Amino acid sequence: MARRRQLYEGKAKILFEGPEPGTLVQYFKDDATAGNGTKKGIITGKGVLNNRISEYLMMRLAEIGIPNHFIRRLNMREQLIREVEIIPLEIVVRNVAAGSLCTRLGIQEGTRLPRSIIEYYYKNDSLGDPMVAEEHITAFGWASTMDIDDIVALTLRINDFLTGLFLGVGITLVDFKLEFGRLWENDEMRIVLADEISPDNCRLWDVRTHEKMDKDRFRRDLGRVEEAYQEVAKRLGILPEAGMRDLKGPEMMQ
Repeated sequence: MARRRQLYEGKAKILFEGPEPGTLVQYFKDDATAGNGTKKGIITGKGVLNNRISEYLMMRLAEIGIPNHFIRRLNMREQLIREVEIIPLEIVVRNVAAGSLCTRLGIQEGTRLPRSIIEYYYKNDSLGDPMVAEEHITAFGWASTMDIDDIVALTLRINDFLTGLFLGVGITLVDFKLEFGRLWENDEMRIVLADEISPDNCRLWDVRTHEKMDKDRFRRDLGRVEEAYQEVAKRLGILPEAGMRDLKGPEMMQ
């Protein structure tokens, strides 16, 4: 394999230069972090499962007209994506009270919200990804009012679709995080979904038992973290090439 130039390494993924202009290779790691990086660990096979889960969900979203950066999966841990200009915002959608919402507002975990809530967070690890308002976003030039309108419209459609998809396999989509980017084609720009959608950035609970099936098992030391990720993949009908017996996968190649 030809060596690729590494462009960026985040907490859960590495981005490499793609084989063609305007493309990148996204590599999924087994590394896990919580509390803005204060807690670190390894979830064996997480990168393999997240690659497959994100591939599946991005493809399903594309089928209903949600533009995103995904092109195709390359192997167990890598996928080819379009290069986009990432908007420095995390868009959090909340359907059920959990996590920081409960802490901030004193709401009991598991409370069904009267309607879905969209929150904005500024992507900046050194600042702890603070929550911001639309006024901050437009004042500091992170996105325009038109960009925000597009992001909200896409986010609501994504939430409706994923809520139904997960409910169909016995999972409640409690909340999740999205990232968007600007895709430039010739002189035209459009907002597209980027990053990933997986148990790393979604809270997923079993509909019947409310058992957590996401990274909260790592955050809260609940155990059986790998099994939770595997169960999500199993319910979605996704299996890695090697089956469920060996999810460690090969060492990363550059």
